[in-house]
Amino acid sequence: MVRVPFRAAADRVRHRLTQIVRPKPRGRAPVGSGTAAPGDLTGPARRPYLRALGMLAVVVLGAWLGLLAVGSIRTPVGPMDTNMTLRPSLTGGSKINVSPLGALELDSHIAPLRLDVDVDRLDPERSQALVDRPERFSSLQDEVTRDVAAGTRELAVRSCVAVVSGATALGLVVYRRPRRALAAGGLALTLLAASGVSAYATWNPKSVLEPKFSGLLSSAPSLVGDARSIVTEFDIYQQELARLVTNVTKLYDATSTLPVYQPDPGTIRVLHVSDIHLNPAAWHIIASLVEQYEIDVIIDSGDTMDHGSAPENGFLDPIRDLGAPYVWVRGNHDSPITQAYLTKFKNVSVLDDGGAVNVGGLRIAGTGDASFTPDRTAPVGGKEAAQLEGARLASALRDQERAGTPVDIAVAHDPNTARETDGTVPLVLSGHLHRRINEQLKLGTRLKVEGSTGGGGLRAVQNEKPEKVHASVLYMDRSTRRLQAWDEITLGGLGLTTAEVSRHLPEENLKKDAPVSPTPSPTSSSTSSPSPTRSPTRPTPSP
Repeated sequence: MVRVPFRAAADRVRHRLTQIVRPKPRGRAPVGSGTAAPGDLTGPARRPYLRALGMLAVVVLGAWLGLLAVGSIRTPVGPMDTNMTLRPSLTGGSKINVSPLGALELDSHIAPLRLDVDVDRLDPERSQALVDRPERFSSLQDEVTRDVAAGTRELAVRSCVAVVSGATALGLVVYRRPRRALAAGGLALTLLAASGVSAYATWNPKSVLEPKFSGLLSSAPSLVGDARSIVTEFDIYQQELARLVTNVTKLYDATSTLPVYQPDPGTIRVLHVSDIHLNPAAWHIIASLVEQYEIDVIIDSGDTMDHGSAPENGFLDPIRDLGAPYVWVRGNHDSPITQAYLTKFKNVSVLDDGGAVNVGGLRIAGTGDASFTPDRTAPVGGKEAAQLEGARLASALRDQERAGTPVDIAVAHDPNTARETDGTVPLVLSGHLHRRINEQLKLGTRLKVEGSTGGGGLRAVQNEKPEKVHASVLYMDRSTRRLQAWDEITLGGLGLTTAEVSRHLPEENLKKDAPVSPTPSPTSSSTSSPSPTRSPTRPTPSP
C-alpha cells in the first residue's frame, strides 16, 4: 500500500518529462518508419535536443538531491569542528559560516559548485592549546592545510557517490530502464569531474587575503588587521589571533553547556533580558536559555537597538522564533519607529504609558523611557523626566489595583523610573546601567536591574575588557505570582572564559523555616557549574 502513492508520483513525473522529450505526434506513424509510439522513451527522438534537455534536467535534479541527502562530511580543521558541503552555484567560491557571528566568503575558485564550511564549534582543548603554546601558530598553517586537504578528498569521494546515486535513482524513476538510469549517473559523474577540474584550474589561494565578511565577523579586519600589518607585525598578529580564537571558542562553549534547571510545575519561568544594543549574538544566547530553562515568558527592559533607525528594524526579526512570548518596553536607544515595528509581531507585547497585559500566567505592566538619546535635537530629560514617567506608571498601577486586576510585574528601562513604583507592585524590572542591582525598596517592592544581555553591544569587541553578558531566570509561584527564586546567568563575553550560574532566594523566603534547595556557588567554568535539580520550597510570601 505504501508503494501506490510513490508509483503514482513517479508516473506523473515520468509523464511530464515524456511530454518534454517527445511531443505527442499529430498522426499515427507508418509501420517501419522508425518513429516510436507516444510515451516510448527508448525510440529515436523526433527532437533530439528536447530529449537531451530532459536527460540533463534529470541529471541535475538527481545530483542536487543526492548532494542534499548525503553530500556532506564532518571533519576537524585545526581547532574547529566543521561540516563541509558542496552546493550548486553560478559563481563558485567558498563560504565559511560561523553562526551566530556571521560568515566570510572567499573567491577561491570558478566552477558551478560552491564549498560551504559550517563551523559547528571550536574545540576548547585544541584552541586553548594554541593560546597556551603560541609557538604552535607557526605550524598551524600546515596543520590546517592538511586537515582541509584530507576533508576535501573525503568530500570529493562522498560527493561522487552522492551525485551518481541521486542521478541514477531519479533516472530509474523517470525512465524505468536501467540503461538510461546508468547513463544519467555517468553523466552526473562527468559533470562533477568537469566542475572539479574547473575549480582546480582556477583555484586562488590568495583569496583568503581578501575575504568578504558579514554579520559580527565584519569587525574581524579591525581586530586582526590587514594583510600588510600581518606581515610587518606578525608577533602582534599572533596575539590578536589567539585572542580572537578564544573569544569565539567561549561564545560557543558557554552558551551550549549551561546547567539545565529541572522546572517545577508550580513555577512560572521568566527570562529577564536588557540592553542588547544591536548584538546579534544575543538572540542565540536567549534562544538557548529559552530552550534549556523552558521559559514561559521573556521580558526585555529596553535598549534593544543602538540608534532606533528604520534600517535597524530587521535586527528584531529573530524575536519571532525565540519560542516564548516577548514583553518589551522602549529604552532610551529605542525609537517610536522601533516600537511601531515590534507591535506588528504576534508574539510581542509592547508596553507603554502603564499599559498592562496577561502573558504566561502573569499580569505585566510597563512604560517606555522618557528620553531618546540618539536624537541630538531634542533635550534629554534626565533623572527628573524619568521620575515623572515613574509617577505616571505608579498611578496606572494603582488604577489596576482598584479595578481588581493587580499587576504582578512592572517594567521600566530606567531604574529612576522603576523606583517610583515602590509600594504599588511586588516586583519591578529595569536595565539601562549595564550592571545588576537587586534591592528591596522601602515600601516593599523588589527592584531588579539587569545587566547587558548584549555584552554592551557591538562596541564590546573593541574593548580590551569587554562587558559580560547578563540574563536572569525568575521563578514565580504560579498560585501567588510572587518571586520565589532567581538564577543569575553571567557569560564572560567575547574575550573571557567564564560562565557563571548562581541561585538566589528573596530575603523574606530565607527568614522562613521551610527547607530550600542549596544555592550553588558561582564557578569559573561553565562545564563545572552545578546544575540545580529542583525549585526551592515556596512558603507563602508576606502580603
